[in-house]
Amino acid sequence: MKHISAALSGKNHDFTSGSIRRAVFLLSIPMVLEMGMESIFAIADIYFVDKLGSEAIAAVGITESLITIVYAIAVGLSMAATAMVARRIGENNPEAAAKAGGQAIITGLFLSLLIAIPGFFYSKELLELMGASAYITENYSGYTAIMLSTNLVIMLLFINNAMLRSAGDAALSLRVLIVANLLNIILDPCLIFGLGPFPELGVKGAAIATSIGRGTAVVYQLYLLFGGRGKIKLSLKHLIPDFSLVRRLLKLSVGTVGQFIIATSSWIGLIRILSEFGSDVVAGYTVGIRILIFVLLPSLGISNAASALVGQNLGADKPDRAEKSVWLTAKINVIYMGLIGILFILFPDIWVSLLTSDPEVIRYGAESIHTMSFGFIAYGLGMVLVHAFNGAGDTMSPMAINFLCFWMLEIPLAYFLAIYSGWGQSGVFWSIVIAETLMTLIALILFRKGKWKLKKV
Repeated sequence: MKHISAALSGKNHDFTSGSIRRAVFLLSIPMVLEMGMESIFAIADIYFVDKLGSEAIAAVGITESLITIVYAIAVGLSMAATAMVARRIGENNPEAAAKAGGQAIITGLFLSLLIAIPGFFYSKELLELMGASAYITENYSGYTAIMLSTNLVIMLLFINNAMLRSAGDAALSLRVLIVANLLNIILDPCLIFGLGPFPELGVKGAAIATSIGRGTAVVYQLYLLFGGRGKIKLSLKHLIPDFSLVRRLLKLSVGTVGQFIIATSSWIGLIRILSEFGSDVVAGYTVGIRILIFVLLPSLGISNAASALVGQNLGADKPDRAEKSVWLTAKINVIYMGLIGILFILFPDIWVSLLTSDPEVIRYGAESIHTMSFGFIAYGLGMVLVHAFNGAGDTMSPMAINFLCFWMLEIPLAYFLAIYSGWGQSGVFWSIVIAETLMTLIALILFRKGKWKLKKV
């Protein structure tokens, strides 16, 4: 309990000395909880919008697919900020860390404008381009316009939290998301259904509630960063553009953006192949993936801890400690993923039936998580190794690995096994296991070579 209290206290900790096990623990706990907070956003919105009917849900889903590009850029910039800020903190240079963070903020501001302006004025055209029905385009384009035009709050939420995490202030970034989620959960029903003094705005209310929740969180983040509550103390001088630093941030973020887009598009490709076997198969796979994403969130939080530890220890010129941190974090993640995998292999139907009562959907959903769980141990290791590369500033190696494993192997293999070999949907599920295992093997080989330790950021 003492260590849990310390992890959530928000106090500054030095992760470049002392017990590595304690450092992993102190970073992992708030990061795992932070990932849980991220998932609640989507669950809350869908829960309330569901009451408006399938067309409203479809509008939210289509808009989310458009916002994928925002998430890709936000994740890319946040990982670049993580690498640079953690390295400067490790070097005991908080002033340089603050400058790197400030440049990430203004870069995010500029890029968000490039999305916000066309998103606001051409929301209907974008929905049409995505194949939305005429009813959705006419009645729900307001939701799309609001979400795209306020994309800055998504961008800054990721970037600012990356700064807090990479400086070792993971507990503060968790508090930010708690505030955002509480506001969203309170405002969603009020603005969607017009409770009390609030106007009834329908699905647009969900967009406004989400933007207000995230926006308030961003204000709180900026208060923490500019108020000097953590290790990073921002000031207005750090927001003056330094184009050489901006170029370095963009160069670092390209690899992470590529990783995100490659991974996302590969899932779309798999859905297209599965659609050949009917809607029940697609629905089962969709439910299965939602369950897997939920259980992967703690694993992602553990992997984020490895990223921050690598950056800080390389900055402190302690590459051996950085490597030991990765192996310990990987051990924890492999144990976690292994235990979850055993549960899914033995009792797949139970978990799928929590989200659907359709027997055919349960059947295919159970098959999907049962099969994919055989790759969990490998993926638990691979996820940590990939985040270690990103934390070291080597974002291009994971992008190249993703390209090879997901585009060059997974999709062609899924098509071959499912269509030509007659395995049906099982071929798609096994292609995922094979691709993830190969990804881990390649990452392991590159990690053991150690070139990531020499990366300058």
